[in-house]
Amino acid sequence: MSNEALARLAEERVDHRFKGLPPDADGLTVAELAAQRRNLFTGGFATPVLALSAERLEHNLDLMETYAARHGLAFAPHGKTSMAPQLFQRQIEHGAWGITLAVPHQVRVARAYGTRRIFLANELVDAAALRWIAGELAADPDFRLVCYVDSVRGVRQMDEALSGAGATRPLDVVVELAAGEGARTGVRTEAECAAVADAVAGVPTLRLVGVAGYEGEVPRADSERVHAWLRRLVALAAEFDKAGRFAGLDEIVVSAGGSAWFDAVADVFAEIPGLSVPVLKLLRSGAYVSHDDGHYRKLTPFNRVPEEGALEPAFRLWAQVVSRPSPDQAFVNAGKRDAAYDLDLPFAQVVRRDGTERPATGISVTGLSDQHAWLRTTEEADLEVGDWLGMGLSHPCTSFDKWQLIPVTEADGTVVDYIRTFF
Repeated sequence: MSNEALARLAEERVDHRFKGLPPDADGLTVAELAAQRRNLFTGGFATPVLALSAERLEHNLDLMETYAARHGLAFAPHGKTSMAPQLFQRQIEHGAWGITLAVPHQVRVARAYGTRRIFLANELVDAAALRWIAGELAADPDFRLVCYVDSVRGVRQMDEALSGAGATRPLDVVVELAAGEGARTGVRTEAECAAVADAVAGVPTLRLVGVAGYEGEVPRADSERVHAWLRRLVALAAEFDKAGRFAGLDEIVVSAGGSAWFDAVADVFAEIPGLSVPVLKLLRSGAYVSHDDGHYRKLTPFNRVPEEGALEPAFRLWAQVVSRPSPDQAFVNAGKRDAAYDLDLPFAQVVRRDGTERPATGISVTGLSDQHAWLRTTEEADLEVGDWLGMGLSHPCTSFDKWQLIPVTEADGTVVDYIRTFF
């Protein structure tokens, strides 16, 4: 990563672009504001405001670094979860091989901040993006990009664009095995995988380096079905190797791993047989960095294997009660513009009044409007206009994208840093 480029993030001026930040901080640089170590609750921050726990973030980074090392896995966490170069850097410092991304724009962001290894979990057929990547590969011998291929037509389009750009280095590709019929992307059968691999071998601009896929798309996913698909993926790698498709490589890439079944990936990748050269067993789970209070908290592999540890939800969205029209209803000033809602609604956790926090007993979020959350309140709820409500969020992949500058807070509310996102 580029320390100079990351340092420039701290020189950015705080202003109206960044919601939730103190109005009286306008004109300060991010570094100057961070140096003030303001308190989230008394330092002039305006609601709604999203906070990322410093302690829980560090815990999650440590835990996944330890997990990957324990299971002999390389780690390329999915950066599209956060699109935050500062977090890319933290993940690399915690042992990540590189960063996984999904579309060309995200690659451009990562490259702007010096990311050297990128796994693009998508077939790339955009000619303009391929021309740009050819230039990046030519200009930086230390840059490595690996991306999916899942069709013969796609291979031809990639070759045409790269050839037209005068590519001087082949682009590394992995054949994507689909997770099953009706799943998302990827080649459906092993015979079709071989045809795609043949197409790659027939062009000079691409180099086949392995196989990959995403087990989270296995239809009706359960442990048995996910393990079975992962064994298909490993068998495909072994068959390609036996056929000599990886001749001349120093390593073979075998990659999978979302945030719900990475224990299955660890199980099956431990079974990979000896191939002609060493295997880069590349795990791509990304939602761990902030974790969540909903979708992934229920599905995390650490629930199935508790002796491995436990991730901790690191986000809390703070909003203020702006209306209490009846004993069983209230509204806070955070809605769809502020909270992830594609999988689960936010979860009411704590109420803050006059510097004191207490559990959000008898309070539940029942719906979201553009800028309001609808609350149902029981007789147990002690909630008044002006109170701050702290809410947990589900699905970090759609939490980061709603906030461009996120305060990082210590347990007492002291803001120690700000995370810049690019969506």
